[in-house]
Amino acid sequence: MRQSTLLIPTLREAPADADTASHQLMLRAGMIRQVAAGIYTYLPLGWRVLKKIADIVREEMDEAGAQELLMPAMQPAELWQQSGRYSAYGPELIRLHDRHGREFALGPTHEEVITTLVRGEVSSYRQLPLNLYQIQTKFRDERRPRFGLLRGREFLMKDAYSFDADAAGLEIAYRRMYEAYHRIFTRLGLNFRAVEADAGAIGGEGGTHEFMALVDIGEDTVVACSDCGYAANLERAEQGRRGASFSLDSSAASSDKSEIESLHTPDLHSIEELTAALGATANQLIKTLIYKADNGQVCAVCVRGDHEVNEIKVKNHLGVDSVELADAQTVQKVTGAPVGFAGPMGLTIPVLVDHDVAQMPSCITGANKQDYHLAHVRPGRDFTLTQVGDFRNACEHEPCPRCAEGTLHFYRGIELGHVFKLGTKYSAPLGAKYVDRTGQEQVMMMGCYGIGVSRVMTAIVEQHHDANGVIWPASIAPYQVHIVPISVKDEVQWDLAKMIYDRLRQAGIEVLLDDRDERPGVKLKDADLMGSPFRIVVGKGAGEKRIEFKERGTPEAASMTVDEGITCILNAVNKM
Repeated sequence: MRQSTLLIPTLREAPADADTASHQLMLRAGMIRQVAAGIYTYLPLGWRVLKKIADIVREEMDEAGAQELLMPAMQPAELWQQSGRYSAYGPELIRLHDRHGREFALGPTHEEVITTLVRGEVSSYRQLPLNLYQIQTKFRDERRPRFGLLRGREFLMKDAYSFDADAAGLEIAYRRMYEAYHRIFTRLGLNFRAVEADAGAIGGEGGTHEFMALVDIGEDTVVACSDCGYAANLERAEQGRRGASFSLDSSAASSDKSEIESLHTPDLHSIEELTAALGATANQLIKTLIYKADNGQVCAVCVRGDHEVNEIKVKNHLGVDSVELADAQTVQKVTGAPVGFAGPMGLTIPVLVDHDVAQMPSCITGANKQDYHLAHVRPGRDFTLTQVGDFRNACEHEPCPRCAEGTLHFYRGIELGHVFKLGTKYSAPLGAKYVDRTGQEQVMMMGCYGIGVSRVMTAIVEQHHDANGVIWPASIAPYQVHIVPISVKDEVQWDLAKMIYDRLRQAGIEVLLDDRDERPGVKLKDADLMGSPFRIVVGKGAGEKRIEFKERGTPEAASMTVDEGITCILNAVNKM
């Protein structure tokens, strides 16, 4: 392709509101343009990359036995009501009405639609297993769209759904997708980890893994062991207790025989204020937070003062869709005190006690009385330990919960994909059943498997760039080779550039020829910005059929003959 005919509006400077490298570089390289917050147009260069990512995903899905289809983006609201997700999904679900008043939603995902389809088309065990997928635009009304394509309101996604006769079949389908995802992200040149994760709004009855690209701008925290293969999203990561276990009959409270002491703590609300005023350390305090679930249930959660409550774990323990910190009025009602003075003693609501709190020999906690705290409080003696569990975030450098030697380390990550064992979460309420070998009707077992194709593009740029621009992996580069004649007015240079262009195209190589009458510096800066893996500069050595050959990302160009350069490119592309 000749560059003068392409719409590639490169920018010398990034827009002020582009605050990540990937967002800046994709704008500067003329790959995307914003239409509205979280909504983008893919220009020709960006669309070529996105299609190549999708093609790799498609190849691996097909190889794994999945069948491609295409479902509508607009979905009847009653399907979501039948599955129970209509209200649970929240304001991110974009809802609309047609002219007849019938309500629809723009699909952020397609569990309801695919389950309804299979319910109507599959009736016998002979038709199972089945795995169907699509690559399609999805919609979510993000509260805060940001980081370019990373968190948008409209995005390209691959979603696959497996249907099996039993749990054993689901396990096979899940493992097949899990392995396919490893192949996909490896082919895309990504540094990634598969981590244990929470099922979130998708839900399910079994395991779930997220595939995370390790990048500094990642919105998720990946917790990984230094020694074994354990890795999890922070919201799912188990606290490291190195074999410690809690027994309701073996509280450590007996080590402190002191009586409870009332402490006057006026205007001391936070852990920082209390430790400074009392001369205590944060791990000597209990932090008691009051939460309200979406079903109206109110509970207290107790963690050590140096730990943070994990709301996902609390939600899962209560069996609700969401929890949030209670408002000041609710806190006053259930504790008898303003926010900042809550404690576990004397509460009539459920008290969820973290393992580490249950093992404290003595502690300082709120008195449920304004301006007062209590010292020498002993878990198990002074308040009951009826609901003890893991209710906090894991901490960096603490022992691994799985192995004897490792410690936990934190990394930032971008979620690329997610695989779920749904079980019967959707098939049961939506009536997706089949007749088994004995003639009995059974509910299908489901799995779902998503990849954010446009998010993958962001992650690749974050991991593959330098100060000059993008460094595309050869498997997805918009063009594999960029030919830059220094002067298109120099007949010798131009003829040699066209000859190389024709030879490479005949060999099946995707080539971009810069035929613009621009200054050499502009051409070379644009070439680096767009990030083709190989660059050929045709300059003063053209008369001797010599070129400058450079791999993007390497510091120096090499002078060589045309034949040597073409051989280097063909060898590299053949290894893809």
